[in-house]
Amino acid sequence: MGIEITGQVQWQAWQDRVLPPVERVAPGLWSVPVPIPDNPLRYVLVYALEADDGLVLVDAGWDDDASWAALTRGIAEIGADVGDVRGVLVTHFHGDHLGLAGRVREASGAWIALHELDAAEVKNLPASIDEWIRVVGGHLQEHGVAADEAHSTVEAMEVARFLTPALADRVLADGDVVRAGGRELRAVWTPGHTPGHTCFYEPAARLLFSGDHVLPRITPQIAVFHQDGGDPLAEYLRSLGRLDGLDVDEVLPAHEYRFRGLRHRTAVMVRHHVERLAELLALVERAPGATAWELAALLSWSRPWESFSQVNRRFALSETLAHLVSLESRGEAHCSRGVPVRWYGGGAPQR
Repeated sequence: MGIEITGQVQWQAWQDRVLPPVERVAPGLWSVPVPIPDNPLRYVLVYALEADDGLVLVDAGWDDDASWAALTRGIAEIGADVGDVRGVLVTHFHGDHLGLAGRVREASGAWIALHELDAAEVKNLPASIDEWIRVVGGHLQEHGVAADEAHSTVEAMEVARFLTPALADRVLADGDVVRAGGRELRAVWTPGHTPGHTCFYEPAARLLFSGDHVLPRITPQIAVFHQDGGDPLAEYLRSLGRLDGLDVDEVLPAHEYRFRGLRHRTAVMVRHHVERLAELLALVERAPGATAWELAALLSWSRPWESFSQVNRRFALSETLAHLVSLESRGEAHCSRGVPVRWYGGGAPQR
């Protein structure tokens, strides 16, 4: 038994590598695809909920002129205007979800809501290109990337897009209820992909707006970046378990297509991470003293390492680090504290 694809039109568009149409998912609920230029995810599914005095959006899309045109065009297709938007519920602070929220607010006066942890992350992002190079480039070098490649990787990230992110007007906590028309959406804190990632659950309709937490085909990136602490992979696996207690008929993700079969999908994703941890531990034990950068190049990815862009290699490094940190938390691996950081099997030696 696998998942059941309910967004058949979205699925077909995915197969055809085209943008899916605007769709009426349920009375008063619409799916509006917003493209992400030059990105393998292709688009974000922004959900528009009809409220008493306008619209409430779940996520907003990437901050780009073409994306903005698609969002405004999609809202027009459902018989509304971007000026009718009263609020934007943002599942997490990544640019393809928060990005256009600022433009929506400028056009309509809408509020922007984000989990308190992700609202804090936005405030703590580097404030200049030089600071991005220093902070992110330094993090890459710390984990084995050569200085020149670290610098060029930050340049390839087009960080100018992230220098003025939209700040939240409202901060959310786990269990908060947001009302949109006759709908009541409950915030379900699901950390891992980001510290404050939040799904929105509508118990009456048994719908889950899952953001990037659960997707029908791929697993979201669980990563350790320069600003992160703790064990995001362990948090992610725990938060997947939290969803098992919800009565969900249909999952409305931020990418790809709608589906049923939440518990099956979460089980598959847990298994993926268990297998990745085992693969990485075996590599660490075979190559003691390797950096996370060296280990990332040895892991089995969906395509060859040589084909990765610089930015995607940075993401792969960060995902590798998340699994290494989890192995360390479990006492199965440890690292040196010099530069570059090097990894070894087994618990940390006693001092």
